Amino acid sequence: MGVGIWLAHFRLLAKPIPKARGTGWLLRKIEGVAPMGMPILMQAHPWLSLLLTSVVSLVAADKPNVLFILSDDHSYPYLSCYGDGNVRTPVLDKLASEGIKFRKFFTSAPQCVPSRAAYLSGRSPVAARITRFSSPLPRDVITFPEVLKKEAGYYVGVVGRVYHLDGSAKGDDELGKFLEAGGYKTFKNRFDVVQTGSDPIAVEQATAFLEGRPKDKPFCLWVNFSDPHHPWTAPASYRPDPASLKLPAHVPDLPGVREQYADYCAEVNRVDETTGKVLALLDRLGLAKDTLVIFAGDNGQALPHGKGSLYDPGCNVPFVVRWPGVVAAGGDSSALLSGEDVGPTVLDAAGLKSGQGMTGVSFLPILKGAATKTRDYVFTERGPHGSAPVQVGMASSGYDLSRAVRSSRYKAIYNCTPWLPYQPVDSAGGSAWKAMQNLHAEGAMAKGLSATYFSTPRPVYEFYDLEKDPAELNNLSGQPEVAEAERALRLEMAKKMIADFDYLPLPAIPGDDKPATKGKGKGKAKAEASVDRAELFKKLDKDGDGKLSRAEFSVSRAPADAAEWFARRDADGDGFISRAEFLPGNPQGKAPAAK
Repeated sequence: MGVGIWLAHFRLLAKPIPKARGTGWLLRKIEGVAPMGMPILMQAHPWLSLLLTSVVSLVAADKPNVLFILSDDHSYPYLSCYGDGNVRTPVLDKLASEGIKFRKFFTSAPQCVPSRAAYLSGRSPVAARITRFSSPLPRDVITFPEVLKKEAGYYVGVVGRVYHLDGSAKGDDELGKFLEAGGYKTFKNRFDVVQTGSDPIAVEQATAFLEGRPKDKPFCLWVNFSDPHHPWTAPASYRPDPASLKLPAHVPDLPGVREQYADYCAEVNRVDETTGKVLALLDRLGLAKDTLVIFAGDNGQALPHGKGSLYDPGCNVPFVVRWPGVVAAGGDSSALLSGEDVGPTVLDAAGLKSGQGMTGVSFLPILKGAATKTRDYVFTERGPHGSAPVQVGMASSGYDLSRAVRSSRYKAIYNCTPWLPYQPVDSAGGSAWKAMQNLHAEGAMAKGLSATYFSTPRPVYEFYDLEKDPAELNNLSGQPEVAEAERALRLEMAKKMIADFDYLPLPAIPGDDKPATKGKGKGKAKAEASVDRAELFKKLDKDGDGKLSRAEFSVSRAPADAAEWFARRDADGDGFISRAEFLPGNPQGKAPAAK
């Protein structure tokens, strides 16, 4: 409204006049004032310059600058503003106090490449066709900085740690040449500035970008830091005392575990300091008040239960937003947000529609205080990690296929490669994992931890009540008390997989045990039969652990019959029959091979 009024005054006051000697003149192209967009020559009286400045300021306010800062392998809650006493992060604490911090922001994957693809593309890594870690982002997948550049004239760039989206050909020069010659490396054509370097170099590159930017354009700068990515090399001055740390419930309290958590926290402390140097640039250049700042982790910590896994520490990351004049200071939100949502939100903030193919949901209403939530579920995926090929005897760190869906209370995980034993990504050789392996070998590890890390095969289906079990150590899949919630989340997962054209088989949808309330015939008979099977499962499950051993299943059966039907029912091959495997009228597994 204000912009329209100012332009109306320009229409009345600004008249083309001949240039006179000794008089200051100002040449400006005011859209909508002169016919065909022709420039108008106006006398540069002080009041006229002030008027023009007001117009430009009002228009610029609709197009904020964007600074997107990513730390690497940074799990929630490792900022002191979240109440974590293991780290010291005064810079990011201040940023959060000036804006809003989110507690339930989830990246779309627990790995660098697919997570960053979702951030940039506003869609899932599956939909973006980049679940293979070494893939380049397909050229037809548009990123939000490109939309800002094309549709709003932004000057866009990326600096710092390798951004990971132009593909990788580690170990083979021919593949590197193929990526180049085939046009698969696309980011130099997408952005105005593309640079990579260490964290100190990233600050220098950000400085050059901001100081050298065209002053008549808004900017979008993506800054990538390596900290706290493994290996952890921060100096001792950043490192907390291992004995002082409060460890999470999903790891045992062992000296080797404490040592690695101290190393990790040191790098979090250092990335806080480095982030401060970039934020100081905004202040020095007078850009802070006009810049939307987003700080986030790209995925979770490279420790057990974290990076590479679909448990919360793998995808739940710090997420802080500051936008002076728009986002109220001191905000604290537990709304579910996805990495897919960042692109659509930034575009929405710039007054633009989501780019083609973007499926994320703008959370601008939350930033403006007009809503408390914008989605009910977040979805995450796991695919291959690094560049290692498949090998016999490999563990899940290098290759794993799984999907998950999370609501505010529950999480369902679908493991499609359950035969691969668990191994943490990037830290399998570290003191934490070695200490845990030794504890398990000694038979001294707690039951929940042992089942989580050392079950082979792993369960195909996992289901957690996050209110009662935030550490995700008690798998409830198949339990009657969560049957309705598990069915709901499996359905949402299947819908997402269909919408994204996921290549994995859809998960089984439990729920055949629900009795029919109306109608007759086959449907009613099937429901009644399922109810009978649910009751039978309860009777056979003598120890109440939610699964049937061979002995429990074989009660009142001939040995040969029991062996055949156990094999048919044990769909995931874990040596037990879960409730979900027992209830269907037709077994999900295969018949044993003929002898």
